[in-house]
Amino acid sequence: MKKLKNDLFIRACKREETERTPIWIMRQAGRYMPEYRAVRGKYDFLTMCKTPELATEVTLQPIDLIGVDAAIIFSDILVVPEAMGMFLEMHEGKGPIFHKPIRTEEAANDLKQIDPSKDLKYVLDAISLTKKELNNRVPLIGFSGSPWTLLTYMVEGRGSKNFSEIKKLIYNNPKLAHSLLDRISVAVADYLSAQISAGADAVQIFDTWGGILSPDDFKEFSLNYIEKVISLLKKKDEPVIVFAKGVHYAIKKLAKSGADVLGLDWTMDIGDVRKEVGKRVALQGNLDPTVLYAPQEKIKEEVKRVLKSFGKGNGHIFNLGHGVLPDIYPENVKTLVNFVKELSPAFHKSGKK
Repeated sequence: MKKLKNDLFIRACKREETERTPIWIMRQAGRYMPEYRAVRGKYDFLTMCKTPELATEVTLQPIDLIGVDAAIIFSDILVVPEAMGMFLEMHEGKGPIFHKPIRTEEAANDLKQIDPSKDLKYVLDAISLTKKELNNRVPLIGFSGSPWTLLTYMVEGRGSKNFSEIKKLIYNNPKLAHSLLDRISVAVADYLSAQISAGADAVQIFDTWGGILSPDDFKEFSLNYIEKVISLLKKKDEPVIVFAKGVHYAIKKLAKSGADVLGLDWTMDIGDVRKEVGKRVALQGNLDPTVLYAPQEKIKEEVKRVLKSFGKGNGHIFNLGHGVLPDIYPENVKTLVNFVKELSPAFHKSGKK
């Protein structure tokens, strides 16, 4: 396998020495970019996900235009439940909808075991094609939703404010919830392993809805299954990132999950987390995405604040604390990337001040 021309992200994931802090951004291929909107104007979202050439095109856009240090494959976490047999509709304005949510044993029995090489071949083909087009310029990240986050969508059927259906399930029929989470964990581990085989240099597990759970419930219904996925992964030394949003209370436990990197949302102080977890994991994050609405000087100030909070040394991947918002100016995203490149060498031994 050829050596990456820019391996800063991989080195930072492994807490190896880097000359500066690498940066990539969640949802970096997306609606804030006119180039993305030009493609999206011709095709619906799922068609883009399921057409390797289109997924590759939009995955590459931020590498060429924004200058980030890693690509993340263009896809969606809900392709897994869809592959398990659920009908997924991406509704403009309302977001993703499963018209037949899983709330009974009967509905659960209709779900099938997935074979990623067949059922999710389009994602694997997109990864292979993107790797070829990247030509080793930067690493490529694959991803999946966590079992808990996927189950939440599968049971709710759509986005929710109070998550009453999934809570009803875990409190009234925990046995069914655990049985589903077990099945989803196997599917996610197989899927991520297949992404690694197809060429992904690292993988990220998104636990978007971990924060809706109490600490005890998070351990029982989310963390246990994140750990299961990581333990089942077939990989060599590809780093695993876990991003669990809103889970301040479980940082130490997440650091022991087997993940190499913890992604942090913007409500945590990255320096405090670093003190708490020590050298066990690298940290990714965690600028508030809305800072990108601010003038350049404010963006620079906030970049400096995050870098200072993490402090000197290795094991920091700069990112937002969640995805880039669709109405952000692309120039501001580029400005963020440039400020990280300009200011971060001072925090590294081999960087120039």
